Amino acid sequence: MSRSLKVRPDCIEQVKLAVKRNGYPRQKELAEELLISLSTVNNYLNGRAVDNLNFKEISERLGQDWQEIAVFEDSSNGKVSPEVVITDCLEEESSLIYVERPPIEQSCYETLLRPGSLIRIKAPKMMGKTLLIVRIMSQLVEGGYRSVCVNLHLANRTDLTDVDQFFKWFCISVGQSLGIPNQLAEYWDEEFSTSKVDCTEYFEKYLLPQAGSPVVLCLDEVERVFPHREVASEFLGLLRAWHERGKVEKIWKRLRLVIVHSTEVYIPLNINESPFNVGLAVELPEFSLSQVQELAQLYGQDWSQSTVEQLMEMVGGHPYLVDQAFRHCQLNSKDSLEELLQAAPTDAGIYINHLRHLWRILQQHPDLSEALLKVINADSPVRLEPMPAYKLHSMGLVRKQGNEVMPSCNLYRQYFREHLGD
Repeated sequence: MSRSLKVRPDCIEQVKLAVKRNGYPRQKELAEELLISLSTVNNYLNGRAVDNLNFKEISERLGQDWQEIAVFEDSSNGKVSPEVVITDCLEEESSLIYVERPPIEQSCYETLLRPGSLIRIKAPKMMGKTLLIVRIMSQLVEGGYRSVCVNLHLANRTDLTDVDQFFKWFCISVGQSLGIPNQLAEYWDEEFSTSKVDCTEYFEKYLLPQAGSPVVLCLDEVERVFPHREVASEFLGLLRAWHERGKVEKIWKRLRLVIVHSTEVYIPLNINESPFNVGLAVELPEFSLSQVQELAQLYGQDWSQSTVEQLMEMVGGHPYLVDQAFRHCQLNSKDSLEELLQAAPTDAGIYINHLRHLWRILQQHPDLSEALLKVINADSPVRLEPMPAYKLHSMGLVRKQGNEVMPSCNLYRQYFREHLGD
C-alpha cells in the first residue's frame, strides 16, 4: 500500500472552497502556516498525491475529515508516476479585478520589450504584485513572447538548502513551464563542472534556443532564498551575470528577467554580483483615493468620496482589504458601511479570517508579536531592529517612514492592540 494519499476527484472543489473559508486568501498563506512547500499544498488541492502525514495535516487545518476525502495513490503497477513540478499559482489571481497604478504598468511593459532587460518588483504581501505580473505577462504573450513564472515558494526545503539541487529544480521548472522536454542529464556535469555553469549552459544551449521567441522569466517570492546564504549568493549572482550578458550576447538578449520580492534584501551581496542594483526598480504603493473609487465602481458600488474616505480611514489603501470590503458590499447590499466598519476589527467582522491568519503567524514568532505591540502602542513612528521590521513589513502589518515604521492601517492597530495586549 502506498504511503501517499490524494483527494477524491469529487471532493476537490470542496477542499478548495475550504481554503478561503478557513482564513487563507491564497494557497501561499496556508503553506506558510503549516511550514510545508507550496507545491505540496497545490498538489493536495488538485487531487495529486502527497505524503500521508502532510495530507492529514492539511486536511485537519482545513476542517476536513481526511478519511472521508482520501484515496490511496495507486502504486499497484510498480511504476513511479513522473514528478509534476508546479511552477506557479497564477490561476488564483487571474480572475480578480485589477486597478491600474500608472505609470507602473506601462513602465514595466516598455522595459520588458527591451532585450536583456530586468525589473525588480517589491511590495508587502497582498499588495497586488502577482496581479501586476499576470497583467504584464498577458500583454507580452499577445505580442509573441514566451512567459514563465516560477514561484520559489514551490521549491521544497531540500531544494533551498542544496545548491546543486536548487539549480536542477530551477532548470526543470522553467523547462516544464515552456513545454520543453527535460534534457538535464545531457548538460549536467557532476564531476568537472559547477551547478552554476551547468545551469547557464542549459539555458544558453538548450532552453533559450528551443523557446524560439524571447522569454520573460518571472521569479516570484525571491525572498524565499534569502535565509539560505549559499543558494542565495549563487543564484542571485547568476541572475546578475545573465543580465550583464544580455547587454552584449545575442542569445541572452532573448531573456527578460522579473524579480519579485516582499522584503528588503537583508543578505550581504557583492555590489557587482547583485541583481538588486540594476534594471528598473518598482515599489507598489497602496491605492490612492481615486483608485479606491475606481475599484468601487468596478464592483458596482456608487460610493461618494466621503464614503470611500470612511473606508480608507479604517483600512487605508491596502488593495486586498478594500477589495474585500467592496466584494462584501456587492454580495450583501443590505449591510451598511457603518456596520461593516464597526465590526471590522472584531471577531464578528468581514476580515476575521485574514486577521486570525496573521495572528497565528505572530503566535509562532514571539519576537514579531513583541515588535508589533511596540509599534501599535506608540503614538508616532518607532524604530525596530532590522529583521523584525523587514518581516512585519513583508506581512503588510507596518509601513515604513524613513528608518521607522508605523501600523499600516487602523484595522491592524485596533485588532492587534486588543489581542496582543492580553
